[in-house]
This record gives sequence, structure tokens and C-alpha cells, in this order.
Amino acid sequence: MKRRRLLLAAPALMAPGIHCAWAAELPSAPSVVKFGLSASLTGGQAAYGKDISDGILAAFTAAAKVASDKGPRFELMTLDDGGDREKCKANVKSFIGSGVSALLGLTSGAAAEASLPMIEEAQIALLGTASGNMGIRGDKLTMPYHVRAGYDSEYKQMVRYVKDFGFQRVGYVYLKDTSPANQAAMTAALEAVGVKLTISVPLDRNSKSFVAEADALLAANLACVLFTTNAAPVEAIIARMSTAKYAGTYFASSFAGQSLINAMAGKGISIILSQVVPRPNAVALPIIKRFREDLAALGGDAKIGYTNLEGYIVGRVAVEAARAALIGGPLTRARFKSALSDLNLDLGGYRVRFAGGKSGSSFVDIVALDRSGRIIG
Repeated sequence: MKRRRLLLAAPALMAPGIHCAWAAELPSAPSVVKFGLSASLTGGQAAYGKDISDGILAAFTAAAKVASDKGPRFELMTLDDGGDREKCKANVKSFIGSGVSALLGLTSGAAAEASLPMIEEAQIALLGTASGNMGIRGDKLTMPYHVRAGYDSEYKQMVRYVKDFGFQRVGYVYLKDTSPANQAAMTAALEAVGVKLTISVPLDRNSKSFVAEADALLAANLACVLFTTNAAPVEAIIARMSTAKYAGTYFASSFAGQSLINAMAGKGISIILSQVVPRPNAVALPIIKRFREDLAALGGDAKIGYTNLEGYIVGRVAVEAARAALIGGPLTRARFKSALSDLNLDLGGYRVRFAGGKSGSSFVDIVALDRSGRIIG
């Protein structure tokens, strides 16, 4: 039987409207572990959502190849939310009623935050949201588990460069539908090095034009601009500011993802980027070697990059937690959450450890995109 296929059997197991993209499975596997993914597969974050999904699927299909005949098969059930919080909430509600063991890799931090009340009420783990959004990282939350660093860690690393370069006039561009905790984290990081924000510019992630935002930044006479948005607004704003001969420095958080790197290649503009997973070209790391092999085995048009690596890590963690939860009993949502809480996993150069908290990693790397689009530094 092929390792990847459309799931056509057992429709009674699925909630109405849920599409199961495919299942990584074994012949005669006695159990099925289902996960739900609400992703931005259309709109301004479509490439980001697809990358996260591809990474998770690569981990699932690889798990099927190495499992014993007593191992479970893993199904990823996906719904498109287009980056819209209300659609994401509806998707999460469907998943909760469909019997999934956990939610994986929601691709909008704002949408994940809006869904938290029902997630907490249902006591279903939310693993690996593909965002550093501080609004989903509160101490009182019991269900979110993060495999990547939050924006507070990213901002502290970015701001080190702001300090080193001596920048004083600083602009911050952020998504207006996200938590105010994100802007508070940026403000705190800057003030810790003696810098105050000159201007904060909110925007709509799915807007068709970012001219007004770019012009506001230009009028502020800034030394640098710090972005925490999806890739499309960053690309559009930089294009307009570059045309206006802006000579300052651009910084972008991990949320811009591989899409921004791809979009800026060959445009002759340098950007400093924070990343929360290792560099995909660091082939000496075991995790990168295996990731590249597993993504290639997935087939299709998936290309190596930061964002699908983040999804891959989420998938690997989900697999290991499910296997641990199945030891000694059937998989339940409570057993899956308990297995996550005890997880201490070395993926070969990237460690995820939840013992004592909900943040499994604090890894942050700062890289630069040179004028030829190459990752340096």
C-alpha cells in the first residue's frame, strides 16, 4: 500500500467539512492517531500555511516507514482558515468534535489566541503553533505547548543589533489583530537597551495595499524598521520604501518565514532576520539531514526552507508524544498532554523539552539576507 493516499474510508470518523489530506500508515496498523491543523492555505499567508503542512506531513510519512507493525498510523486533518480568526475558531470547534488527539501547528497566532477559550474548555493540547505570539504564552494557559521560541526571545536578539548599530529612531510594524502583548514585548526589549519606539504601525495581514503604512514609516525618518508580520506586507512595504530611496535597515521576525526569503531573492535589498529553527542548509546537523531526506520523500513541489522545517519539528514532536502516550494504554487527549509534559527530545541538533513548562525551545538565530538573496552571517 502506498504511504500517502487520500483517505476515502471510515467517513463516520470525520466531522462534516473536514478534509483529511492524507494518512501516513502501515499495513494492518491497529490504531490511528488523528491530529487537526487549521492553516492559512489561501490569502496572504497561503505559502506559509502550505509549508507548515508539508513539514508535518513529511514527519508523518517518515514515521510510517520506520514504525513496527504494532505502531499507529498518523492522520493530519486540515482545514483552511485563510488567516481569519473566526474561520480558525470554527475549524477548531469542528476538530474538537471530530475526535482528534490534539491540534497541531495553527498558522495564525491571532487566530490561535482567539480559539484558546474553547481549547482550554475542551482540554485538548495545542502543539506547535507556528507563531511566536505572546498572547498564547500566558502562565495561566494549560493547553498550548510550543516547540519554538516566542517573540520576546526574538525581539531581544534583534534589539542587540539595534543597540550595536546605535539606532535611535525605530519603527515597529505589526498585525493589528494580534495580542498587545507582542508590542509590549518589543517595547520592553528596546527600552532595556535605552531605545524608545518612534512609531508603531498596525496593518491588516490580508490587505491589498500597504502604501499608507509605508508612507507613515517614511515620514518618521527612521534608522530601522522592525517587522512582525507575514511576508506579503514586508515585501510590499520594503518595495515602496526602497523606491523612495530609504537607506535604513530592515529587520523581520520569523513570521515572515521562508516566503520572504524567496520573495526578496535578487532584489538587491539586505534584511536581518530572526529564525527559530536551525538553518536548513546546516547539513552537518542530524535533524537537517533527516529533514531534507524526509521532505524529498514527500514528493510534490515542497522545497527546503525554514518554515517547512518548523512544521517538520512539530510533526516529529507529535509522533514521539503519541508513541509515548500509547505505552501502557489507549491514546486519549489527557494521555497525549501528559506525554507532552514529560517530553525531553533531542532531534539531532534541536532539543524540545517541556519538563517544567510549556515552551520546549528558546532557540533563536539571527541571519542576514544579502543583496543577492543569500543567507549570510
